[in-house]
Amino acid sequence: MTVLSTKKLLANQRELLLNAGLSFVEYDAIRITPTSFEMPKELENIIITSQNGAKAYLNKVKPFPPKKGGSRGVSKVRMFIVGKKTASLIFKNGQKVLKIAKNGAELASFIAKNHKNERFYYFCGNRRRDETLEILREENVSLQEVITYQTEHNPRTFNQTFDGILFFSPSGVESFFKKNQMKPFSSGKGAGDEGKKETWHFCIGETTATTARNYTDQVIVANDTTIESVIAKAVKTLKNNLPPASFEEDQLGVRI
Repeated sequence: MTVLSTKKLLANQRELLLNAGLSFVEYDAIRITPTSFEMPKELENIIITSQNGAKAYLNKVKPFPPKKGGSRGVSKVRMFIVGKKTASLIFKNGQKVLKIAKNGAELASFIAKNHKNERFYYFCGNRRRDETLEILREENVSLQEVITYQTEHNPRTFNQTFDGILFFSPSGVESFFKKNQMKPFSSGKGAGDEGKKETWHFCIGETTATTARNYTDQVIVANDTTIESVIAKAVKTLKNNLPPASFEEDQLGVRI
């Protein structure tokens, strides 16, 4: 069995696939380019929904000397984050994280309920999902976008079929389907429809999955918003040929 990763993986992430006996093809479905931006003078609350946004923010505050207690930049800044890996980047740099959510909609709902009268800055890319903005603006939360990077599609045509495709962002989904359309293919078990099966599309979170469902109904969402969790979900689904809801933990201890 072969899977396609729409993001080039690290060595340890490749090992998870290879050790499970899966072949893989990898490429970067999107290109990320940092942009020049001005840091707002008065920061109190910051929303970050991606690791790219976190890196851009941290690179901007690095020139500021550490405050007492080890944090850099404005010590009073409170961070509202989507994703554990993104939050980890913030934690490692001594910043205060007030809320970690699984997706933008969950984060926006939390802010609207608990911090409606406060002012927020949203550090994001030019192709950010609208759900966070829509919810907060509907609730009249004061919000200003700070575009910190540009996301460009890097479409590529694949002439082979895959048992599974790994997606890590809505933009990655859009880029892939610009030049590809997944159809049922022969599993080698015989002729006719009985020998057909679908390509599974494994997504890092519900936001990515929502975009994928615009193109296919064969979508599975990882339980954690990490690359390892997406890989673990793919391994268990493909190797065991089981419905995705029938298991909860990978043998390597990675939540799927």
